[in-house]
Amino acid sequence: MMRRLLAGFAIAVAIGLAACQTVPRNFEAGLDAADRGDYAVAIEIWGPLAENGDMLAQVHLAQLYAAGEGVEKDPAEAARLYRLAGEQGHPEAQFNLAELYARGVGVARDYAAAAEWYRRAGNQGHIEAQTRLGAHYEKGLGVEQSYAEASVWWRKAAAQGHVGAQTTLGALYERGLGVPQDYVQAAAWWRQAAEQGDAEAQTNLGYLYSQGLGVAQDDAQAAAWWTKAAYQGLPGAQSNLGVLYEKGRGVRQDYGEALRWWQLAAAQDHPDAQHNLAYMYANGLGVPKDDVEAIRYWRLAAGQGLAVAQHYLGTMSARGQGVPQNYAEAAKWYLLAAEQGDPDAQLALAKLYHGGAGLPVSLIQAYKWYNLAAARFSPGQARNDAARHRDALARGMSAHQLTEAQRLAQRWQPATR
Repeated sequence: MMRRLLAGFAIAVAIGLAACQTVPRNFEAGLDAADRGDYAVAIEIWGPLAENGDMLAQVHLAQLYAAGEGVEKDPAEAARLYRLAGEQGHPEAQFNLAELYARGVGVARDYAAAAEWYRRAGNQGHIEAQTRLGAHYEKGLGVEQSYAEASVWWRKAAAQGHVGAQTTLGALYERGLGVPQDYVQAAAWWRQAAEQGDAEAQTNLGYLYSQGLGVAQDDAQAAAWWTKAAYQGLPGAQSNLGVLYEKGRGVRQDYGEALRWWQLAAAQDHPDAQHNLAYMYANGLGVPKDDVEAIRYWRLAAGQGLAVAQHYLGTMSARGQGVPQNYAEAAKWYLLAAEQGDPDAQLALAKLYHGGAGLPVSLIQAYKWYNLAAARFSPGQARNDAARHRDALARGMSAHQLTEAQRLAQRWQPATR
């Protein structure tokens, strides 16, 4: 009996040894194990292969260390393995290592190293690496800032159909950053992205159609593209579409539709939409006239720095519409808008300084703002009004006052939102 048990055991050991000898230890075997969720076996197989220079094993093992699957999360080990594979030319490893350098994960943050590894991957056609390197050149991260160089890398990605790169390249052409300003090229790139459903590109393309830049002016086309972007929730498109419905350009005039789109955009804190809603309430267009509601929307827009909304708030405060009459409050809002270059606010502010309503009388400040308003208004009654007040004021000022007022006007620069 003992001999039979021993013999059986010997046979079992022999079979087990034979089975061990036939288990594949190649990369594909590790991949099969990983696909089954058996990361421990995958790591057991890929570990020796990676140390022996197997590029695919290095990449996949690095991914497990980066994610902490089957092993304790170890970004530093992931970076080491990505580097081994990247040095052998694996583009995904090069990209992943660049991402670690850019974020400072597993390695010290090093934008120059990130840019170099993005470049290696990008030169092999890695689309995301090309877009990242474009962004590094745009911002000057680890490389000398250069829109021209950024455009080179975004163009590579855009040519491969990358929507974000196409949209960004269109913006470079629209603004003339790193490339000659060319609205036709801007329209061409934005169209490619828009046809892939990119809401930002659709909005931008709609703008070109609304202005006739690089394409024939066509409000119906503008409305069509803004509608596509608006239904994707982009507030800029919703606000613009509301304007077309308000004015009946490219679509039937419909205050209800205008209000609907502006309300959707305003709910996303879009200042232009908030201003437009305020204007509708203040004038009773499509809604019952409601100065209080108008004030509410203008405050929202003004709080985001929209100069026209700040000007209207000043006017409402000066008139006591929707709020108690308060010239000091009016002056506060007029000043904010005037500093941004709003000529209506500049003229109103000049009158407050001239008459001492809400502000101490200051002939120098009054002249300064009259002068600036006259320079910024388009030809017409408003410009003539500002110039007339300025010239009448000058006749009562001393030479010293006039020189100082002119000096302040010359040194003035508009504030940015």
